[in-house]
Amino acid sequence: MFVRTYAGAIVGIDAVRVTVEVNLAGSGMGLFLVGLPDSAVKESEERIRAAFENCGRRMSGRKTVVNLAPADLRKEGAAFDLPIAVGMLAAMEQVENDRLEESLFLGELSLDGTLRPVKGVLPIVAKARETGLKRVVVPQENGEEAAVIDGIEVLAANHLQEVIEWLNGERELDSVEPAAEGELPGDDPYAEDFSDVKGQAHVKRALEIAAAGGHNVIMIGAPGSGKTMLARRIPSILPPLTADEALETTKIHSVAGKLGPTRGLLRQRPFRTPHHTTSPVALIGGGQSPQPGEASLAHNGILFLDELPEFGRSVLEVLRQPLEDKRISVSRAKYSVEYPANFTLVASMNPCPCGYYNHPDKECSCAPGAVHRYMNRISGPLLDRIDLHVEVTPVSIAEMASAEPGEPSAAVRERVVLARKVQEERFRGVEGVHTNAMMNPKMLRACCRLDAASAALLERAMERLNLSARAYDRILKVARTIADLAGAADIGAAHIAEAINYRSLDRESWGR
Repeated sequence: MFVRTYAGAIVGIDAVRVTVEVNLAGSGMGLFLVGLPDSAVKESEERIRAAFENCGRRMSGRKTVVNLAPADLRKEGAAFDLPIAVGMLAAMEQVENDRLEESLFLGELSLDGTLRPVKGVLPIVAKARETGLKRVVVPQENGEEAAVIDGIEVLAANHLQEVIEWLNGERELDSVEPAAEGELPGDDPYAEDFSDVKGQAHVKRALEIAAAGGHNVIMIGAPGSGKTMLARRIPSILPPLTADEALETTKIHSVAGKLGPTRGLLRQRPFRTPHHTTSPVALIGGGQSPQPGEASLAHNGILFLDELPEFGRSVLEVLRQPLEDKRISVSRAKYSVEYPANFTLVASMNPCPCGYYNHPDKECSCAPGAVHRYMNRISGPLLDRIDLHVEVTPVSIAEMASAEPGEPSAAVRERVVLARKVQEERFRGVEGVHTNAMMNPKMLRACCRLDAASAALLERAMERLNLSARAYDRILKVARTIADLAGAADIGAAHIAEAINYRSLDRESWGR
């Protein structure tokens, strides 16, 4: 007997519907899995056999062929256990097959028949809806994640026996309803707030500009000056996730298996902090079984690299392409995938090996030339792609002892949201551009016109600091954001001057 049902496979952060075809032959013995299954899929035979026995059933002694179509797409992971098991039961006429043609099944089987949660449920459910299926059956723990996609029925089960009884019309499975729609942002308050930070007004200003325009920023300062503390509070001033951003971000985390215990729609912008010992593959994604890396997990959020010079040079250089293209293309002999990577890079570093170069109170103990060599660990092309260079000076005792709180994140966030609305209107109808940092050269000419005084100021800065053409564009983008925060329609000389001030690492005198 021949039956078919449906499953899903992940390609990048999207999914492909997989048809599970089961044919029970008239002669021969054994189970044959075809359609490019990986080891985890091939091992499903033993899990299914044990699950059947613990449900009071047995596998057929006749030859059973299971084809996973399309046959030229590699199938990975244990999520195929449930659809294969259901297809085999239908082929053995132990369950009714009325509902199979309209259903997609996902789930890993324990030996006792319990359904375990799997990765990548969200994009697979989205593909099931897109291809016209009426329902999906998933493990109970994946139910909330699957219910994020509306327009398709989501049924959750704890055990294979429950699925068998549902197929035979003997019981109903739990129908998971999507969470009530509400404003995505603000549902989960941030634990950290800018009001906790004493002093550092100029750094807060730079981070506000970075948040408003989506600009990359690097902070240079002595140990204990507050770089990490400031960086961890940037998410609290970022604008709320839109519905589309939340869905796309959740898909990436679903594919990577990083959704956490709630498994629902992500409400906060990601904040990823990889350790400096991380590898290039862990940062940008890929591997033998391709997975999104830290750069993609930070999509629509912040990628924070603490102690930037301590990262391997090869690790840092792989960030060049995603910083420009906002996407990561991973090409290997066996596969080629693309991951979105529209993140804001926030980096911090000490000014020298000992950490006290340019410190107001402590002397630097580094040997001559050590500061320059330390700075050279970060390549010029990478620094060129960072819009804001901010020096973080230690806070005085008087400022630390002050009982007066700083400006709260909510107040800063209001200004950031207003600036983002200006940009949203500016780039309305332009695909793939949402912030000033994403403008291409054509948009720069249209949106960043300078008067004579501003143009002369920028020209002098270019000559004195020996800046590159990319740095020129970055200054214009930052100046456009500063003008947006000020509510100015045109860029003025004051906006250009402030933007130039955030190119401190381009000065020849730094580190010499």
